[in-house]
Amino acid sequence: MSRTVARTAVLVKGYPRLSETFIAQEILGLEQRGVRQLIVSLRKPTDPDRHDIHDEITADVLYLPEYLKDDPVRVRAGRRWAESQPTYRRAFQLFQKDLKRDRTANRRRRFGQACVLARELPGDIDRLHTHYLHTPASVARYAAILRGLPWSFSAHAKDIWTTPEWELKEKLADAQWGVTCTALNTHYLNGLVRGPDKVELVYHGLDFSRFPAAPDRSARKSDPISIISIGRAVEKKGFDTLLDALGRIAGDGPDHSNWHFHHIGGGQDLEKLKSRAKRLGIADRVTWHGAVNRAHVIQALADADLFVLPSRIAKSGDRDGLPNVLMEAQAMGLPCIGTNVSALPEIIVPEETGLLIEPQDPAGLALAIRRLIDDRGLRLRFGTEAARTVRERFSTDPGLDRLVEKLRPAGAEAAA
Repeated sequence: MSRTVARTAVLVKGYPRLSETFIAQEILGLEQRGVRQLIVSLRKPTDPDRHDIHDEITADVLYLPEYLKDDPVRVRAGRRWAESQPTYRRAFQLFQKDLKRDRTANRRRRFGQACVLARELPGDIDRLHTHYLHTPASVARYAAILRGLPWSFSAHAKDIWTTPEWELKEKLADAQWGVTCTALNTHYLNGLVRGPDKVELVYHGLDFSRFPAAPDRSARKSDPISIISIGRAVEKKGFDTLLDALGRIAGDGPDHSNWHFHHIGGGQDLEKLKSRAKRLGIADRVTWHGAVNRAHVIQALADADLFVLPSRIAKSGDRDGLPNVLMEAQAMGLPCIGTNVSALPEIIVPEETGLLIEPQDPAGLALAIRRLIDDRGLRLRFGTEAARTVRERFSTDPGLDRLVEKLRPAGAEAAA
């Protein structure tokens, strides 16, 4: 005798997304370990490209209506179904309680999406697991109540630090368990929970089998020095600080003119950054690659000499979590300069694999960049050590194995 193995419904904001390779990596890794999944996306993809890893994932994808007006037939059917369930009163009361404290169209939209999801979930789903504690967790929470299912979460960065404390506390109380990717996140979230630690530190890490060996830069003549950074053009990434630092270096004269900066990523502030580069007089030394796939990223890292990620805490509280791009740069043997924000100090070992400075300090950042531009031997030493240690400390396997253990009781039992 055998029985159908249950599936876990994995909720994400959008799928596939170029900026969320860590989520795709996790979904594929769990799939390869026998965890059957249904991907539930709150919106359809908008990126111009996709990574090769997305083509390897075999899980079905269920797209919810991003806005309730987009598909009124599905929304009406979802609400009618939900209202007929004995669980509806509890879910609706919870939604009304949330709505009193957050009177937004977004809150109403999440309840509508939850009703659609609860109605359309296949019968073999026995858990909801959401990436992010903000809007996807709201949908998961309401839908889980309607269907009488447990739910869990992976928390990352913006979702933690821009969500009101009252909402985090209530979601943490209702969730069965959660994981997050930095020690800082773990400490903060567990401080909002009564009783034993509900949130566990699980580094998502990298699948290094997808990366070639770091190139040998010892015989390379870097002319000019290639500086690279990768990330969406948004406040928390600090790219304005990086441009200001590069402007300072350019002003030092010909001894510090032999460099070129490459930026990879899209984002809402991209045009502002391009204008800033022009005002600083360095536009001819900057190449804006836009959002590209992982193959392009890996090649750009192989061609570079130095990686910089000047992250900071945005006015909203948003900040980086465990930046994949930083680990990718290290895997490709690049010395890295970062800031004392979130998990960056957990990745960069000062004076061993790179340099750490304070955020929003263009003068300090300029000094760090100048130091590595001028000292080829230091670049090589940092990069070699980074390539070695990142593979030891941040392999994706331990985190995936731990998630399988946590998910297995609800959705990954082997067929009997």
